[in-house]
Amino acid sequence: MDFELESYVAQILRDIQKRGIDAIREYSKKFDRYEGEFLVKEEEFEEAERLIPEEDKHVIAKTIERVREYHEKQLENDKLYIKNASLYGIIYKPIRRVGIYVPGGKPLPSTLIMVGVPAKIAGVKEIVVTIPPKDGKVNPYVLYVAKLLGIKEVYKLGGIQAIGAMAYGIGMKKVDKIFGPGNKFVNEAKRQVFGTVGIDSLAGPSEIAVIADESANKDYVLGDLLSQLEHGKDSKGWLLTTSKELAEYCNKEGIEVVLCESLEKCAEKVNEIAPEHLEVLTKEPLKLVDLIENAGAIYLGEYTPVPAADYFLGVNHVLPTGGAAKFSSVLTVMDFMKRVSLAYVSREEFLQERYLGIRLAEIEGLELHKKALEVRR
Repeated sequence: MDFELESYVAQILRDIQKRGIDAIREYSKKFDRYEGEFLVKEEEFEEAERLIPEEDKHVIAKTIERVREYHEKQLENDKLYIKNASLYGIIYKPIRRVGIYVPGGKPLPSTLIMVGVPAKIAGVKEIVVTIPPKDGKVNPYVLYVAKLLGIKEVYKLGGIQAIGAMAYGIGMKKVDKIFGPGNKFVNEAKRQVFGTVGIDSLAGPSEIAVIADESANKDYVLGDLLSQLEHGKDSKGWLLTTSKELAEYCNKEGIEVVLCESLEKCAEKVNEIAPEHLEVLTKEPLKLVDLIENAGAIYLGEYTPVPAADYFLGVNHVLPTGGAAKFSSVLTVMDFMKRVSLAYVSREEFLQERYLGIRLAEIEGLELHKKALEVRR
């Protein structure tokens, strides 16, 4: 734990809670050099649409279509059953209001696509987007994606102050859950507001692991590893291979190369790492899937590189990092929904089975629980 970072972020969040919109304005001026209105106006959406070339509009629309097609298949139906004339089950309800943080350093319209599309499919009624402004403006591609998704509530807000505004309802209506990646300050702010609101995850630097044998194209392997290191100096890359030639070829700065005696050993190492992305470039990649327990996403074969998944395959690129793939999962439609327990019990079943509850209440010493069961006739 970085206690200096924790204290710094906590101080700003406390100040935002105490002073509200005045604090938000001060931090926006300090960190983003912005002093204007936060809510993006309709004419700014229109201007963004005019700025984008027609061919890029096609690319965005086609990408959204592919992401939507993939995620629509994730929707789950209510699971209900009848027993002894009683109704039991789980029903699904969308989260009412979510916030999406889109980083502003390198504006990422793909982030809004990957988070916004499953949110819409889930039936989220209110979606808020915050993004740090640059020279007083929001990236036109991000605004165009928002418009295509029917998201009208976009704010020129970044950093800790954006997380605070969404979590505490300052300058906007409070959200129920916050999604989206950010730098270490945004990540720490999300961690600290968790409980006040829900969060998707605490995303760290990008990671890629590649399992490859002697059949793999060495240029594909190296190119894919380097593609993820492009995200920043903290990004990580691992090559697990049975090929000495490939190990030597990919022995570059930022890439940890592990020469293994078998593909099974490669899989064991991957399960220890639990990488965000895993590529399998072997003669028979499907044979390794059952051996992989811990990975955010598994991409098989020469034509499923991570950058393709990042953009146009339709699979989601919001994935667990930092070993969290051991207990966390890729973002899905169901992250925008709540599972609600449902029961509608018949008189007959209640009277027949209530002795179970009465005795358990006696064991636990909860007399009023017992009476609530006994009073029914």
